[in-house]
Amino acid sequence: MKIIIVDDDILVSSSLKTIIESNDGFEVLAIGNSGEDAIRLYRDQQPDILVMDIRMDKMSGLEAAEEIIRNYKKAKVLFLTTFADDEYIIKALKIVAKGYILKQHYNSIIPALNTVYSGQNVFGEKIISKLPSVMSNQENKKNYKDYGILDKEFDIITLVSKGLSKKRYLKEIVFE
Repeated sequence: MKIIIVDDDILVSSSLKTIIESNDGFEVLAIGNSGEDAIRLYRDQQPDILVMDIRMDKMSGLEAAEEIIRNYKKAKVLFLTTFADDEYIIKALKIVAKGYILKQHYNSIIPALNTVYSGQNVFGEKIISKLPSVMSNQENKKNYKDYGILDKEFDIITLVSKGLSKKRYLKEIVFE
């Protein structure tokens, strides 16, 4: 799996590169430190996944991801950030990012990359627990499908945020 990392903190990006490449089948093609780098590196390298921070000088990761996804419809962007702000989560969903996890949970990066690579979305536990409240706003609730979230996925997000285990929420939802 070919990865590009973009983070304005060189220590974070270097450490992340080490973590990722210590696993078989993963290769970090390049490291950038700005939204502009993300766009250029994505265009030049065409990675399987772009791992990117949200807050960076000049151009944010959200702005860069929006441009990348607009130009490369199959782009897979996984946000790795310290920020769980509702505004950022909504924006990431609107631009159809494939994932959003917090840096504090660095041990989930490899499973998250595998999940995104397989075509699924991944959001960290703290992000998942916030989604129902973020989307409870009538405008957001009406438009959650605009974020690429299916009805069944929204039901699961709601049940998980209430603390139900996988076993319990599977009993709650009848899959077709």
